[in-house]
This record gives sequence, structure tokens and C-alpha cells, in this order.
Amino acid sequence: MNQRYTQISCVALLLLALVLPFAFKSSASGKKGISEEDRVKAAYVFLEAEKQRNMGRDDAFHHLIAYAHSLDPENTAIAYYLGYSRLMKSNMNTADSAFMESLRMMRKHVDLHPEDKYEASLYANGNMIANQVQEALRVLKIQAERNPHSVETQLSIADAYARLGEYRNAIAVYDSVQLWQGQSVQLLARKVRAYQALNDTIGALNEMRSLLGTAPRNVDFNLAMGNMMLMFGERDSALVYLDKAQQYEPENGATYLAKAQYYNAIGDSLNYDKQTYQALVSKDLDVESKVDVLADYARHLLVAKDSTGRTENLFNVLIQQHPLEPQIHMLFSDYLAAKDDMKGAAEQMDYAVNLDPTDAQAWNRLVILHIISENYPEAIAAGDRAIELNPKNTELYGYIAPAYYNIKQYDKAIEVYNKALAAVDSADVEHRSMFLGGIGDVKCAQGDTLAAFALYDEALEVNPNDVGIMNNYAYFLTLCNRDLDKAERMSGKTIQAEPQNPTFLDTYAWVFYKRKEYTMAQLYIETALKNEKRPSSDIYDHYGDILMAIGNKKEALLQWRKALELDAGNQSLLEKIEKLAAELETEDKQLDKTTEN
Repeated sequence: MNQRYTQISCVALLLLALVLPFAFKSSASGKKGISEEDRVKAAYVFLEAEKQRNMGRDDAFHHLIAYAHSLDPENTAIAYYLGYSRLMKSNMNTADSAFMESLRMMRKHVDLHPEDKYEASLYANGNMIANQVQEALRVLKIQAERNPHSVETQLSIADAYARLGEYRNAIAVYDSVQLWQGQSVQLLARKVRAYQALNDTIGALNEMRSLLGTAPRNVDFNLAMGNMMLMFGERDSALVYLDKAQQYEPENGATYLAKAQYYNAIGDSLNYDKQTYQALVSKDLDVESKVDVLADYARHLLVAKDSTGRTENLFNVLIQQHPLEPQIHMLFSDYLAAKDDMKGAAEQMDYAVNLDPTDAQAWNRLVILHIISENYPEAIAAGDRAIELNPKNTELYGYIAPAYYNIKQYDKAIEVYNKALAAVDSADVEHRSMFLGGIGDVKCAQGDTLAAFALYDEALEVNPNDVGIMNNYAYFLTLCNRDLDKAERMSGKTIQAEPQNPTFLDTYAWVFYKRKEYTMAQLYIETALKNEKRPSSDIYDHYGDILMAIGNKKEALLQWRKALELDAGNQSLLEKIEKLAAELETEDKQLDKTTEN
């Protein structure tokens, strides 16, 4: 949802609370055909609609306002809010015909009741979104005549002029506002953008110098001047103003942040690093800014493969400064995950969800981190708690059930998948197919392949494009040595969809191995290994089998040993390794005897 939509929604809450008492004063129709009873009933329903809207029940609001409109279609206030409700339901999509129709419904009330300034403002914003700037400007000018010193209205007029490319008119309005409320960085930024659009560098600089002249030691003014100079390519002058700002308020984190951005712009990584560090450890920079800066800083050090521990230290400093901010822990978790410290990442995400238990996505990430770490009991515990706190987060079932599967608690896995199927919307084909396929995986593990394949078929009927189901179906068909042609077709589709997915490549290689097409099998298994950052025991095991099939025994033994390192208790692997090692030893002895003779 874009920012403009959010702004309109906020205004709407005020509107419903403030304007309804007087919106009725001259809106009710007196025309024949609408009974007095219906008009009174419509007014009552309208008030009930307002209550529902204030409680955030948008659907109830829409149904009630539509009903009120059906009772009294000539009441412009009711028509206005029905238009507004339809506007919200269009998700601000200007291509939606309902969007423009909604604006037309709103216009009649605005034209008849120019005194209702909030409705007028909301209508003007809608027209700005629809790029009907002239219509927005028309309404705003009427409002300006009624409220000539409304700064908000004047700024909206100036912004409309700027949208139309009438920058001189916009500047004139900004000048008027400046006379009433004085100079400010925010107003200056608008004026400077207008001068830039006119390619009037001198005008922009004069505005900035005028602002700075009113308060030469104002830190915000100096920072703004420094940033403008940098934008115009005046690096030395930019640094002078940034240095002044830091000199005037050496504890102000914003000054270090501004200088960090300056050094980053000119490619001075050493000074960028120093200034960023100072900005982050300062106590007066707001948390949101620190999180944004730290995200960039952490990426910078990850790329540089920094091993000094500075980033971890910074996170710890920020956590001490802001112990109740979950976003810092979440960012720390992401950083540690990027460094393959999954245990540490899970610990930080656990702090985050305890600080904000309503964040469903944070719970999802915590469960996934436990699964990646193969800490399945913790994944299950976290998932169960998450569902208690966020019962509508059905996505979590798709993580909990596989965790049960991995610890061979198959009945529990099926129980969770059935709960998921009962909870998920029937129209949600992606999750339905995923859950059906998950039960199929469990049935395969239990040895009930007939039930498994029936579930895979059902899943693909629900969602024919589910490549994850196709991959698993193909793989289990190969394990059973059944319908290898079907397995090859399905596996081939997964490769077309995701040609670099190492799991899909491994399955495709295994299908070819089962079909005794060893050259193709070797090609795809080696491609899978190139694309897999963390090869599993299975992929090394498969590679060994394929190499063995083409007669490369020594390399096969090497791959099997890699597989055993990742799965030390695998008896089948151990037997293959011991048998092949003994065979190679015998061959070496025979070769030695032949050489001696």
C-alpha cells in the first residue's frame, strides 16, 4: 500500500469523527419519492456505519453505507461516503473503473458543501492520485478562498502547481506560506526542488543562504546547506558546512550520519566507516534512523568480509541503549544468519518475538531458523506458541509439520497438516497443495506409497503449477522404480521453472541415474553441487552412486565419505564405503603384483 493511501485513510478517520454531525445539515433530499421514514432511517444507518468504521470494520461500514444510500440516494453526504468506501476498496488502483466512479460520487457533496473542508481535502487527494491535478487544484483553490491562511491547503496548492510543471506559481505560494509561518528546512526543501526543476541553481542557493542567514549556528540549516552543496558538486564547500554542524553540536548523531553519507558519496570508505560508527553509538539519534543506518553498515562490512567484530559490538551497544526495540534484534538476527551463525540468529529472533509476540512474520523466521539449524524440537515449540498468539497464521503449519517429519513423528506431522487443511481458505490453492503434498511425503516415509501418490495427484489437481510437489513426486517414483517416464516429465518441468534450484537438479540427476542415462545424470548432479551452498549427505551420496556407475571408483569413494561426514550414522553409506575401499585395496595389490612381474 502506498504512502498516499495511508495518508488518505488517516484523514478519513478524522472525517468520520468530525464531519458527520454537520454533514447532514443540508444534505437530506426533500424531493418526492423518498419518504420521511426512509430519510430518517438512512441517517440512523449512516451513524451506525460511522461506528463500524471507527472500530476498523471496513466491510461492515461498506455494507451499511450502501444500505443507507439505497434508502436515500439523494443524500449527498451518504453518497460521498459510499464513494469514499468504494475508493478504499479499489486499493487506489486508478485503472479500476470503480476508482473514477467513486470520485464522481464524492464530487457532488464537495461542490454543494464547500464548508466541509475535510471532505474537500480527501476528495482533492483522490484526484491527485488519479492524476486529475486540475480538478484537485480547483477544489483546493475554493478551500483557500474560504480559509486563506490554512498552511496545509496552500502547500497542497503549491504541490499541485509543481505536478503541473508550473514551478513559478508553486514558488510564489511557498513564499506566501513562508511569510505566515517563517522559514523552515521542510519548506525550503520544497522550494529548492522547484528551483531545481527550473534549472535555477542560483535561486536554490539564494534560498538556502537566506535560511542560513536567519540562524547561522542552526545545525539543521548547516546540514541542509552541506547536502545541497554536495548535490551541486561543491564537495569542499559541502564539507565546510557539515563540519560546522558537527562543531556546533558534537553530540548530535545526525551530524555524523550526514558526514557518513558525504564520505560514502565521494568513495571515502575509511571516513564513512568512522562517521557511521559515531552516528550509531550516539544517544540522540532516533531508533528508526539507527536501524536504517545499521542495515547499510552491516551490509558494507559483510561485503568487505570484516572479521573485527565491530558490527556485533555495535548491535550490543544499540541493544543496551534501546533494550525494548524488536527491530534491532531482528536486524541482528539477519546479520548473524548472513554469517551462517544460525544459532545466534535464532537467539536474537527469539528476543524479538518476545518483545512483540504479535509479529507473525518474525515467528515464521524464528521457526525457519530452528529448522535450518536442525533444532526441530525448538522449531515445534516456537511454532506451537506462535499459532497460539497468531491463530490466523496458517503458514506456520507448513513449518511445524516438516519439523515433526524430520524427527520421524509421522502421526504428529499428519495431524498438523490436517489442522492446516481445515484452517486454510479453500481458494488458497498454493497452501492447500503444499499441505496435501506434505501428507504425501509422510505417507512415503511410512511406506504407504499408494496413498502418497494419490495425495500428490490430488495436490497437483488443486495447483498444477506446484513445482515442489512435482519434485517430491518424481523423486519418490524413482525410489520405487515406478513410472520413470512420468518422473522425468515432472522433474523436467521443475528445472524449466527453476533451472538453478539444487534440490530440483539433484532429483533430475537421480531420475536419469535410475534410467541408466549416466552422462546426463553426471551433468545435472555436478550442476546441482555448483549451485548448492550447503550440500547435503544425500547429494554427495547420489554423486557417488553416479560416479560408481560410470566406473570412477576412487572419486565415488571420496563423495561417499563426504556424505558420511554429514550423516555419520548412515549404515548403508558405511557398508558401501567399506566394500568399495576393500575392492580398491584388492585392485591396488593386484596392480602391484602385475608391476613386479
